[in-house]
Amino acid sequence: MTDNNDKPIPDDSEKKRQRERVERLLLQAPQVSTGSVTVGGKTRHYSASAGFVPIVAHMSDSHKGEPDAALFVTSYTLQHKSVAPKPADRPILFAFNGGPGSASIWLHLGALGPKRVPINDDGSMPPPPYAVEDNPHTWFEHFDLVFVDPPHTGYSLTASAAARKQMLSVDGDVDALAECIRVYLSRNQRWGSPVYLAGESYGTTRGAALADKLLDLGIALAGVILVSCAMDIQTLEFEGKNDLAHALFVPGFAAAAQYHGKLKGPLGESGAQARAAAEAFVQTDYLAALHQGARLAPAQRNRIAKRLTELTGLRTDVIEDNDLRISDQLFFSELLRDQGRMVGRLEARVTGPMGVRKSRTWEFDPGLEAIMGPYTMASNGYLREQLGVQTDQRYEVLSLDVNKSWNWLQGESKGNSYTSTSGALARALRRNPHLRVLVASGYYDLGTPYSASDYSLARMDLPPEVMARITHRYYDAGHMMYTRTDDLKKLKADLKAWLA
Repeated sequence: MTDNNDKPIPDDSEKKRQRERVERLLLQAPQVSTGSVTVGGKTRHYSASAGFVPIVAHMSDSHKGEPDAALFVTSYTLQHKSVAPKPADRPILFAFNGGPGSASIWLHLGALGPKRVPINDDGSMPPPPYAVEDNPHTWFEHFDLVFVDPPHTGYSLTASAAARKQMLSVDGDVDALAECIRVYLSRNQRWGSPVYLAGESYGTTRGAALADKLLDLGIALAGVILVSCAMDIQTLEFEGKNDLAHALFVPGFAAAAQYHGKLKGPLGESGAQARAAAEAFVQTDYLAALHQGARLAPAQRNRIAKRLTELTGLRTDVIEDNDLRISDQLFFSELLRDQGRMVGRLEARVTGPMGVRKSRTWEFDPGLEAIMGPYTMASNGYLREQLGVQTDQRYEVLSLDVNKSWNWLQGESKGNSYTSTSGALARALRRNPHLRVLVASGYYDLGTPYSASDYSLARMDLPPEVMARITHRYYDAGHMMYTRTDDLKKLKADLKAWLA
């Protein structure tokens, strides 16, 4: 037998073992260590803790008061001296990544934490071995940091099949993370701290909803940081009759085509010129052409196809054969076909070799592969050797099982296949007059393009004075823009200015 997520339904003995595994994790004392990091010439000493937070989901079939999940949390707290802020006064930031199905190591060991995994500035994979190094641009300067691994990512586990099913969903995930934040604040006596959230990719979907959900629990956030936005899934999906993504990806396609030398004339001179021209084309011509469909006159169709060629570097016949609609995977496999290379999704500056047959099947993402190995190996070494986590359990860096099992229906999009949490963030901004939002987008991100984020922010139901509390900044790299040193520095500088 299987449940609705096609997972085997465990028998009673397996159910007992599953709950016992979670209970054993929660009985373990957190691994505590100390360290220091130097930022701007000033050394800050911290206490690092790696352990589990219990989650009670209040489900109908829950054991009375017993936890339904154990979430793995890694935190860094400033070691206080008499001249330093009191623990309760220092801002605290909860951070998580996306997927859904991703652990928090990308933000943790890429940009925010006191240690980071170095990647080549062009986004390509460095040679082994892989290890962390000190991060002089850590956000620890501004916050105590708490990195949360959602259910079935990292070492986090649920205690039953019912809890797993509930938490591998938009609403269930938000409830679990909200409960984690509440419990952490209570256990660590941090209710007096200004509280911030930082999410990346699906973590922005989660973060936007959490900003509203936490208000229901009486937790008023000071700020939310959204890295590589994915609040409105319709803007990112190439399926069915959804033309929105076809339009919103064109500026990103133009940026990538210019970077790889596929554009001519003024368009090829800079990424900025290519992006500006693509944005203007989408707004003045392309959206109207897509809307007309088969009603579009042949001469107009030809003109649109040729302009798309000028902006994206793809052959006109390929564009015409695809009804003027360029999907992400079509772009990845066609832009550099003459060179036998395919373009990365999360980092479009990175390419990978095609097979000899030059299949149009996109077998892997060169942009993700360039960082997956280094981050996985370095993070496992760091967790075990420096933070003292000793377990044979696999650390789930990116769980495809979670991703495939995800239930995308949620409160505000029931009956609609496209999840949207931008409305929840807009409501939180209206409810909390002190909430501010910082959005970070990479120009070479073809997973969550900057122009799709522009669209989501522009469509939020906010009066101008509330909209003014949202800041959007852009970077010359991809989804994980912080892998490029200059953008790591810029992201930190933009954060500092935003906080000020």
